[in-house]
Amino acid sequence: MSMKGWALQCLLLLECYLADSVAQEKADTAIPVTTLSPPEGNTTFLDGTTWCVALAGVSQVDLKNALDWACGLGMADCREIQEGGACSQPDTLLSRASYAFNNYYQQNGNSDIACNFGGTATVTKANPSYGKCVYASGSLVSSAPMLSKHNPISIMWWKLIAAAVVLGRLIQLV
Repeated sequence: MSMKGWALQCLLLLECYLADSVAQEKADTAIPVTTLSPPEGNTTFLDGTTWCVALAGVSQVDLKNALDWACGLGMADCREIQEGGACSQPDTLLSRASYAFNNYYQQNGNSDIACNFGGTATVTKANPSYGKCVYASGSLVSSAPMLSKHNPISIMWWKLIAAAVVLGRLIQLV
């Protein structure tokens, strides 16, 4: 087989691979994901500065699930409650959840539905900040990335660039 014939076969296989992988990525992104988002409700805004904190006395399991959601799918910035962070002490579930809930609440417009967490949180006008641990107030800009690392378009572009490099090398050989 000639080099040109071999190069054309490689391109055909590459095209089939790219088309299949983009179709698979599109199918993967179409799968609905069940989330534990705060329930829908009244979106009344409160007068003055408010914060969202965890409720004392609620189930530890429910509080942990809500904290995991806030720091995970809720995309709250939970760096300050990690070990060594300004809000890592006291190392209690109630304290960590309060910080995460407030971060989520501030990022999502300070609405009462953004401070529910399955009944484990409440809005307060008392600033929960302490020592070097400063709770945000006022709406924050979300720190969530604009594009997913699994964005089919960006993956396709990287694959096309790789294919162009390979094709360029093949053409040089011919």
